[in-house]
Amino acid sequence: MSDIRQKVASEVQAVLKELYDLDVPQIDLQETRKEFEGDVTLVVFPYLRASRKKPEDTAAEIGSALQARMSEVAGFNVVKGFLNIVIGEAQWSATFRQIAEHEAWGFTQPDPNAPAAMVEYSSPNTNKPLHLGHVRNILLGTSVSRILKASGRNVVNVQIVNDRGIHICKSMLAWQKFGEGETPESTGMKGDKLVGKYYVEFDKRYRAQQKELVESGMDAKEAEAKAPLMIEAQEMLQKWEAGDDEVVKLWKTMNQWVYDGFDETYERLGAHFDKNYYESETYILGKADVERGLESSVFYRREDGSVWIDLTDEGLDEKLVLRKDGTSVYITQDIGTAIQRFADFNIDSLTYVVGNEQDYHFKVLFLILGKLGYEWAEKLYHLSYGMVDLPSGKMKSREGTVVDADDLMNEMISTSQDIAQELGKVDGLDEAEQAELYRKIGLGALKYFILRVDAKRRMMFNPEESIDFAGNTGPFIQYTYARIQSLKRKAKDLPAVDYDAYELDDRERELIKSMSQFPKTIQQAADELSPSIVAAYVYDLTKQFNGFYQNTSILNAETPEQASFRLKMADTVGGIIERGLGVLGIEVPERM
Repeated sequence: MSDIRQKVASEVQAVLKELYDLDVPQIDLQETRKEFEGDVTLVVFPYLRASRKKPEDTAAEIGSALQARMSEVAGFNVVKGFLNIVIGEAQWSATFRQIAEHEAWGFTQPDPNAPAAMVEYSSPNTNKPLHLGHVRNILLGTSVSRILKASGRNVVNVQIVNDRGIHICKSMLAWQKFGEGETPESTGMKGDKLVGKYYVEFDKRYRAQQKELVESGMDAKEAEAKAPLMIEAQEMLQKWEAGDDEVVKLWKTMNQWVYDGFDETYERLGAHFDKNYYESETYILGKADVERGLESSVFYRREDGSVWIDLTDEGLDEKLVLRKDGTSVYITQDIGTAIQRFADFNIDSLTYVVGNEQDYHFKVLFLILGKLGYEWAEKLYHLSYGMVDLPSGKMKSREGTVVDADDLMNEMISTSQDIAQELGKVDGLDEAEQAELYRKIGLGALKYFILRVDAKRRMMFNPEESIDFAGNTGPFIQYTYARIQSLKRKAKDLPAVDYDAYELDDRERELIKSMSQFPKTIQQAADELSPSIVAAYVYDLTKQFNGFYQNTSILNAETPEQASFRLKMADTVGGIIERGLGVLGIEVPERM
């Protein structure tokens, strides 16, 4: 259908030129609404000035000329200013053949020499394990990168690891004072969890010290600054910045514990990175770029020596880019890191997957890079997403009330096991097969539930709702895929499919039309950086197939030829489901 849409659009352009001497660079065809006969619809209102006729007459004139030019157009009808075009039966059979015989229908092979699209996501702190908020970030980042690749782009995945600062020193100091030499090996804990444990421990003891100082008569604000633990943490940070051997050694050791823990979580979530950038290295970037910007009057220096940029003409405010002592702020580092990335890789775009609390920051960053003369600043994007809420309320890392990513995945897998066993979905599977099925269902439910929601929306995550074998869920779609695989296993001695001789019925035609929309869906999702578009498409296709399955005999069709054709349709739907879920990072089970 994507090919016939393009052909119809091209012919419409020719007709408009022929009839009205009108050059239209792009024709937008819509899907015909279900209450009207037709497959694609052309809205003719934009052409009325050139035609100088009523909407109905203009649509009829275009339709007649189009039908005369194209054998694929079987007819048309006009509803006010809407031209509904009917594609002929032979074209639908040819379209299905094209879909069925294309192993990766919907996907475009990237040109290995073309510039890549870079996606930055995750970007955690090394003082705690990954949590539910990170999960939404990681799933969005991995899915966007997969969708971009499916649309024909080369893709580079990166993250910036926040591995320095006072928060890191809090965990280090607490382990040093209270850890008694614990290691991931000695405790059996993942390294990121062990470090996170001491981040919570620091906060607990720091609060106790604050309380004691306040009870002794000190002002609460003063107690925050003068609590002994906070003073020690700040001293440790100063030692790190000075390159103290002992502190740097401890920093490297504990960070490695965290990295090892992150890697395990990333593998389960399906994330990978082509390069890690570390704040301990990038915090020195950007200063030279600011100095060059001073020379070209992009920035200005105040009397106290600090450097600023005035963005009031753009409706923003003045932004500090260098402190008066010459040290950088976050945006300074981000300026330098962006420039470094375009130097490191052959890329022509950079997408930052970061929560919406940073919307203003990225507006400023992109404006600054544009004013510094970087043409690629127009290809910088902020994929802004909303917070994830839980029925139990907000998460707080320092108080240890976050939903740990690993614990969440374990809970999802355990819940999928309970439900699958209750529904009899594991009958006939051995123990290893059952464990693999629980993993696929649990993680599939988690990923789909999060990715089906538009990224911009704040969302409520309810684990129980996400694992349901009916409704708009991952398990429902996975079960449909497994059902199709079961049909294929049961099929015996069917003839080869004859696409040319087969007469389609209405349900089959509608299913082919839906399948034909997959390439367009992938491209739209890539253009809008929106996995939810793919999720919605796959769910709708799955629903439609299930209606087809319930109301149409497949293996028990009237003739072997009909059974063969319908089984091919089911198999083709299954392939699209597999690829659609695949770009969401979701695996499909063969049995269920």
